[in-house]
Amino acid sequence: MWLKNLLVISLLAIFASSGCGGSTMAGEEQVIMLRKQGGDDKRAGEREAMVRTQIERRGVKDARVLEAMRKVPRHLFIPPDRRDEAYGDFPLPIGHGQTISQPYIVALMTELLRLKPESRVLEIGTGSGYQAAVLAELAAEVYSIEIVEPLCEKASELLAGFGYTNARVRCGDGFYGWPEEAPYDGIIVTAAPEKVPQPLLDQLADGGRLVIPEGRFLQELVVYEKHEGEVKRREVISVRFVPMTGRAEKQ
Repeated sequence: MWLKNLLVISLLAIFASSGCGGSTMAGEEQVIMLRKQGGDDKRAGEREAMVRTQIERRGVKDARVLEAMRKVPRHLFIPPDRRDEAYGDFPLPIGHGQTISQPYIVALMTELLRLKPESRVLEIGTGSGYQAAVLAELAAEVYSIEIVEPLCEKASELLAGFGYTNARVRCGDGFYGWPEEAPYDGIIVTAAPEKVPQPLLDQLADGGRLVIPEGRFLQELVVYEKHEGEVKRREVISVRFVPMTGRAEKQ
């Protein structure tokens, strides 16, 4: 599902037209990187250091998650003027008042989902598309919803350009989920509502897990697990996410 040589030209066109890259990388350098299928470019060492020092040392152990974090080129999901900071241990702005989470949080939330190769996943808050790309490395089907239309369109183009045919992006309010494709083995929310939207719990499959930051000022990363209709809630760590907008603001 990863980068194919025949996708090089189309992805370059996407970067140029969407503002995701354009002239920030020399054309020859970009072609060489893409032809190496995303994992062997000059930033591979930075990704390895990111995984080793920021993620493994904090206790993330899932080998598939770690490999996905090594593989997906995070810097290509970040605005050109911030790409030198792409592998730092902090979130970064991606425009429209939104951010891309720090690498550790992406890895932790992904690990908490306990995905299998056959899993079906719903993501609320596509943002840059980076988290969706990581999920697409691990699951059979990824459905992602973004309320900010320019981000939605750009992420959709970028994911398609990278060859993630198992990832679909919809522009809309994630509060309501994506009911026609439910149920989901995993649901991940990358913006914080004051409390979990009931439609998301309803769309969780039996045995599924929902990972979500909750709270307005004081936020906790929470895991909901459903078994035979019963939902159990577990707090993991304190976090700080942008607030969930749309219907969630009116709760």
